[in-house]
Amino acid sequence: MPEKSRERILRRISSALGDRRNLPSVPAPLQTPPLSREEKIEQLKTRMTAMRSEVHVVPKGDRDALWTDRLKTIVVEKGLKQMLYAPGTPVGDAVAAAWAAGDAGLPVLEPYDAPVETFKEALFSMDAGITATMGGIADTGALILWPDENEPRLMSLVPEVHIAVLDADRIYESFSEAMEKCVWADGMPTNALLISGPSKTADIELVLAFGVHGPKELVVLILT
Repeated sequence: MPEKSRERILRRISSALGDRRNLPSVPAPLQTPPLSREEKIEQLKTRMTAMRSEVHVVPKGDRDALWTDRLKTIVVEKGLKQMLYAPGTPVGDAVAAAWAAGDAGLPVLEPYDAPVETFKEALFSMDAGITATMGGIADTGALILWPDENEPRLMSLVPEVHIAVLDADRIYESFSEAMEKCVWADGMPTNALLISGPSKTADIELVLAFGVHGPKELVVLILT
């Protein structure tokens, strides 16, 4: 480009931009004090409950015994007959150990340990599926799920009741904090999910229906 043409173009750009020497200062972003652990638990519970999730906070102590005892009460009250779980995972192994006592009225445990092609009929007969979670987001009231080969997406999608187990230490204030603390930049799954409640949809007349595209109920156990 000839030098004179280049100078003319640059002058036009500079003229269009105007005088930038006295630009107003940008105010600093509003800083709010971080939420305490208890505040994050309460905020997540409040916002998920508003989205028709059923949230239970399990107190401190022997966590496996406490949360599986609460789980037994929940599944018996709901009258569940069959529940899908993932053997070889922390949640799955805790459930299997709790069920080994042989308490009356509990649903039959069904391990998800076969390819879906050979497991389809049994999968679609399950009343419930129980999975772990990657974490929770307090300000939006959502769970983070990263399905994998041990806990495929179908475990939380097909049964009418999805039971999700969440460690309270993995509740983050915001989505951006979750991405940073979980180091998402180092690698992400093919399917990352944010779930705030049971599946719901509405028709043209705004009639709300649950369970059309996923579970009718979402039960969350927050382990403190």
